[in-house]
Parts: sequence; C-alpha cells; structure tokens
Amino acid sequence: MAAPSDLAFDPWDQAFLADPYPAYAELRARGRVHWFEPTNQWLVPHHADVSALLRDRRLGRTYQHRFTHEDFGRTPPPPEHEPFHVLNDHGMLDLEPPDHTRIRRLVSKAFTPRTVERLKPYVRDLAGDLVSALVEKGGGDLLTDVAEPLPVAVIAEMLGIPEADRAQLRPWSADICGMYELNPSQETAAKAVRASVEFSDYLTELIAARRAEPGDDLMSGLIAAYDEGDRLTEQEMISTAVLLLNAGHEATVNATVNGWWALFRNPGQLAALRADHSLIPSAIEELMRYDTPLQLFERWVLDDIEIAGTTIPRGAEIAMLFGSANHDPEVFQNPDRLDLTREENPHISFSAGIHYCIGAPLARIELAASMAALLERAPTLRLAAEPERKPNFVIRGLEGLSVEVG
Repeated sequence: MAAPSDLAFDPWDQAFLADPYPAYAELRARGRVHWFEPTNQWLVPHHADVSALLRDRRLGRTYQHRFTHEDFGRTPPPPEHEPFHVLNDHGMLDLEPPDHTRIRRLVSKAFTPRTVERLKPYVRDLAGDLVSALVEKGGGDLLTDVAEPLPVAVIAEMLGIPEADRAQLRPWSADICGMYELNPSQETAAKAVRASVEFSDYLTELIAARRAEPGDDLMSGLIAAYDEGDRLTEQEMISTAVLLLNAGHEATVNATVNGWWALFRNPGQLAALRADHSLIPSAIEELMRYDTPLQLFERWVLDDIEIAGTTIPRGAEIAMLFGSANHDPEVFQNPDRLDLTREENPHISFSAGIHYCIGAPLARIELAASMAALLERAPTLRLAAEPERKPNFVIRGLEGLSVEVG
C-alpha cells in the first residue's frame, strides 16, 4: 500500500485530468488498494477487484438503512445542504434493499426491451434532424448541437416533461452533478442546493398536473403505482425523475464527445469506422471503455472487508476507479490502444450488481443513433479546434467539441 505522497493520482491536477491513464497504470502496478488521504478513501484500481466489490453486499451506496451518522463514525452533512441530500438520498442509486428493490422494480417497467425498442425510430429521427442541422450550417459544437439535446429530449419525452420546459433541465442537472465530484467547494454545493430546490419545485407541480390529467408517460406511471398503494412516495417520485434525467443523459453526452475526440485522435480507427458502419456496436463499447465517462464510483463499507491482506474497516469509503479498471491489462489486451473491433470487452462503464445502469440499453441506442447519423450525413466531419477538458474528474467530459463539415 503506497503512502499518499507517493501516488501519481491527483484528481485536481490539470495534467492528470487531461490523461489519467498513466497514473492508473502506476496505481495498478503498485498494489490492489491505496489509502488516499485528501478524500479519506481507499482507491481500488484493478478490474477484478472493482467488479467483485460492485457485487459485494458488505458494501453499500448508503449506510443509513443500518446505521446513524454517529454509529458509522461520520459527521452529518451541514443543514444548509439538506435540499440536495433529501433529493439525492431518495433516488434508487443511493438506496439499498428493500427500498432500492421496490423503486427499481417500478422504474424497470419503463425500460423493458420492448419499450426501449419502440423508442428506436424516435431516437433515430431526432439524431438525424440534429445532425442535418449541424451539416446545414457547416459545423458547430458537437456537444451542444447533438450530444446534449438528443438524450435530454429522449428522457424528457419518457418522463412527460413538456418541450417548452426542457431548456432548464441540463443546467439543473449540471449543478446537481457537481456534488458528485471529490471534495466539492462551497460554491458547488450552493449551486447544487439551489438546483435541487428549483427542480423539486418544478416536479412537484408536474406531478400535480399529471395527477389531474394522466398521460402515457413514465411520470404518470409512477403516480399510478403510488396511487395503487405500491409504496412510492412523492419524494421518491421526484428523486427518481431527477435521477433518470441526470443518469439518463450525463453519461451519454460525455460518451459522445469523449468518443469522437478519441476517434479524431485515432484517424486510422475513424477511417475503418467510416468504411464499415457495421462496426458501430463494437465501437460504442470500445469508446466507452477507452475514455470512461464515469471515472469513479463510491461505496461505504458496511462490514469489514479485506483486499490483498489489507483490512478495510466498517465506516470507511471505497473509491472504485472505473477508468483504471477499464484499462487493466489483466483483462484487456493492449488496453491503451483504441480498437473498434475488440471482441472481448467486459468494461464496467455501466457499473455492475444491483446498481447496474437501468438505462444502459437506451444509452446504447442513443449512442448508435447519433454515431450512425454523423457517419452517414457528415462523412467529412473533422475537428475544428482543440477541445478543452472539463475541470472535473468523476464525470469526465469536454467543455465542447468544435467540428467542421466540408
């Protein structure tokens, strides 16, 4: 186990954020678990360990189903952060069974293979329209012109959010997701609290409207389940809607721009993809592995565990490094090489275990639709300017991706 000063891992360093993968390689070479004092977490960099821990019920996304803050040796969050934590802590991503099981069972009805398959024409048409608009003006920002509006529109359509109200969804989401970074600042927390209040107030009004006039949408379905006595509270409905919006587009947005930036830096792979569009499914999996949108996922240790002879005590927090696991040479041959034809690709970008991403099939459809539209309608798409990396570590993305169409 390396001392903190010995680690190349520095999630606030610009050089690390630009390319964290060499530091991950060092972490893996130096051991299976490392104490990182700046965040008081145990870093786990190996694929086998991360995969196993995601399924280990001795760990949890929360501890409050078993312990108080005091019992667990943790300081309660400050009172001024309460609106964020009320919103966040009632979503299924941060719940454990039985509440997680109950809510996921209800939400999963909207993500059945048949339901997701029915969305394909809508997603394909919307992606085509967005790319056509980009081509018509000769280029633009792939982030704001295609990557963002596609998944936001899809999840908003599923939830039944009116089109006129959708402009605020992305800013709310961005502010809330700022709290998932390591050691967020007071300013970041204040933005997250404000967005939590505004988003919750909006959804409270939307729920009231759907209660009065139900529609054929997920929000109406959640209300019906609640009214039928399936124990879904109004706060759980609000938190579920926010989670679905945030998780339903953040990863897809960043996978899109990270992926195209990777393709522009690997022209041989881009040329192969342009020559053979049947590579799209494997390309999506490889791009999500190669530059993982979610770099880190946290778990609380509910009961003592041991990793490579090191005891991790109850009350500790583990940071599973998805980006490192997806570059582990024990699992992926030549992991730092982009290979769109990679056949064995057990990446964990969608997590695993009971918290496996419920929207993964939909995300794959969205990524495939936008990639196909760009390949077909913008075959000469090229980079117009070097992009800037967002100053975030956990949620990895770009500030924008300026492109041209010849």
